[in-house]
Amino acid sequence: MSPGSDDAVDPPIPVPDVPGADATARGLPRRGDLTLRQRLIVDSSAVADLGLRTALASVVGAAMLPQVAMSVLDRPKASAQRDALRFYAEMAAAKDPALSFPAPTEPPRISSRPANPVAEWMANGRVHNLKFKSSFAAVNPAMRDKCGSYARNNVVHAQHWRHDDGPHPTLCVIHGFMGSAYLLNGMFFSLPYFYRSGYDVLLYTMPFHGRRAEKYSPYSGYGLFANGFAGFAEAMTQAVHDFRSMIDYLEFTGVDRIALTGMSLGGYTSALIASVDDRIQAVIPNVPVVMPDALVEEWWPANMLVALGDRITSTERELSSAAAMFHSPLNYSPMVPKDRRLIIAGLGDRLAPPQQAQVLWEHWGRCAFHWFPGNHILHVSQPDYLRRMTRFMRGFMFS
Repeated sequence: MSPGSDDAVDPPIPVPDVPGADATARGLPRRGDLTLRQRLIVDSSAVADLGLRTALASVVGAAMLPQVAMSVLDRPKASAQRDALRFYAEMAAAKDPALSFPAPTEPPRISSRPANPVAEWMANGRVHNLKFKSSFAAVNPAMRDKCGSYARNNVVHAQHWRHDDGPHPTLCVIHGFMGSAYLLNGMFFSLPYFYRSGYDVLLYTMPFHGRRAEKYSPYSGYGLFANGFAGFAEAMTQAVHDFRSMIDYLEFTGVDRIALTGMSLGGYTSALIASVDDRIQAVIPNVPVVMPDALVEEWWPANMLVALGDRITSTERELSSAAAMFHSPLNYSPMVPKDRRLIIAGLGDRLAPPQQAQVLWEHWGRCAFHWFPGNHILHVSQPDYLRRMTRFMRGFMFS
């Protein structure tokens, strides 16, 4: 297969190849613009997503419950939460990515070992698992001791698929909430296809996920929401920091072209990284969340716990929204050029509704924008958007 070729797209997970399309000048299509078949898929996939959203919101709510309970029993904790919100709101108001997301000051010391045979079978190539000690220190001084105490989370993990003939243009992939398994992401993102197309591939593990989950965490990703707003803000800051250390490593090994994609929470993170680091050649957020505070308002029962916590701590909605902008890509200008930004959205998505992707599209100067008629998990027309991604990246990743 020639470098960057979009031939023979054959996702490991079979999905219907019902074409989506690029957005028009006004953005996503109206319902009347869709074919009957597309409308049926959008409607049915949206109904399926609502059930998944309720289940996921219950999981998130359970993680948040101890913090809400502590706010009731410990008034100083409630006061500390308000102080944290004011801290992040002030940081967000500066709109300075260098202030909010300081760059790593030392190169990572990478430990590498061969991955298991299943990973090498999937890639049909050389695969190594990487890890290194995170150099992250919390931006908020009040959170430094807490964040520094996470022994497992402060060891960064990634999986690297490499060709034997030297470094290739590298596609980096960031998973979604609770979806950190390398095998799962390799299949879902059709990474063997990209590897055969000539890309090296790097799968990055988000904070508190996979092997970064703290001991006794009930599930991968639990720690993301278990420490209140400040904990989530610092986790996102660490996600950016540790990924930038990973870029340092890739550059050290000779990689000079890096594309970045991610799904859901990974799409959010990839868009944020593209607003902080100018070493990314292309960024492709896939079904991204960009306003998590607004999203949680729709997620029952987590929305009830958030509202209860705000009432207990006497937190104004305006303060919460201002603080949430600290880690939102909507608060910063993208550093990746406009012609190297592509957003992908599912019209039937109810976990990360396509309107969130459209807000990012507006903020990013109406860059390339592709939709498919599926939901958050069932990416109907995935072969179509894989071809779209390949065409989009080919010119500057393999020139």
